[in-house]
Amino acid sequence: MRKTRILRTIIPLWCTLCLLLVYSCNDKSKTESRAEPASVDTLLMSLPDTGWIPLFNGQDLTGWKHVGPGSMVVEDGILRTQGGMGLLYWTGGKLGNCIIRVVFRMRDENDNAGVFIRIPIVPREEWMPVHYGYEVQIDNHPELSDEDEYHSTGMLYSFTKPLAVAWKPGPEWNTMEITIDGPHTSTVLNGVKVMEYTEGDPVPERKFDFEPYRGPRPAAGYFGLQNHSDNDIVFFKEVAVRKLK
Repeated sequence: MRKTRILRTIIPLWCTLCLLLVYSCNDKSKTESRAEPASVDTLLMSLPDTGWIPLFNGQDLTGWKHVGPGSMVVEDGILRTQGGMGLLYWTGGKLGNCIIRVVFRMRDENDNAGVFIRIPIVPREEWMPVHYGYEVQIDNHPELSDEDEYHSTGMLYSFTKPLAVAWKPGPEWNTMEITIDGPHTSTVLNGVKVMEYTEGDPVPERKFDFEPYRGPRPAAGYFGLQNHSDNDIVFFKEVAVRKLK
């Protein structure tokens, strides 16, 4: 019985490791032949402590790539989700020790999307980031889909619960600032800190198969914006990054 339990623990971990290695190998061969924008780390090093780097230029999707169903489109200088579930990720490299600022609004009183951080490798499809990165959730009313406060706006989806509630309903604009500081992650929403988490903090067990796997995330990772479904329309008018002081 003990041997069986050990195998049940080791086999899933081995499968996970193999999956990430396959993703990494496939990614290396394909990205080496593709021109990428300047490294965000290089740009951060060249700016003063207070400098913000816009990752969305307000015109097109230069520097971004989409994976999974649906898409992101640019309308009147603003990013708009379309269909899903998919992910638009920044191709300029991994982000760590920085603040990511995202200004967004929902089309309706409530819609669903997310900001993904600490994704370990370049995304090739939509589910690897869900299970191995963190999603900073955009969903003011998770109870409408039988989810709890651990799944609400500003939270690390299913990992953390709110320190405060500061979201604005659609179509009002919200400003979310996500700090990635080594093993520490926090969210300030509309000027109010609503979440903080440090690697190793206790978290609830998974309740749904669409929730992320538990375990540590990298100090730096890829970053992206989720388009969730045909019924969930979210607009992003600013996406920027700043190095920590």
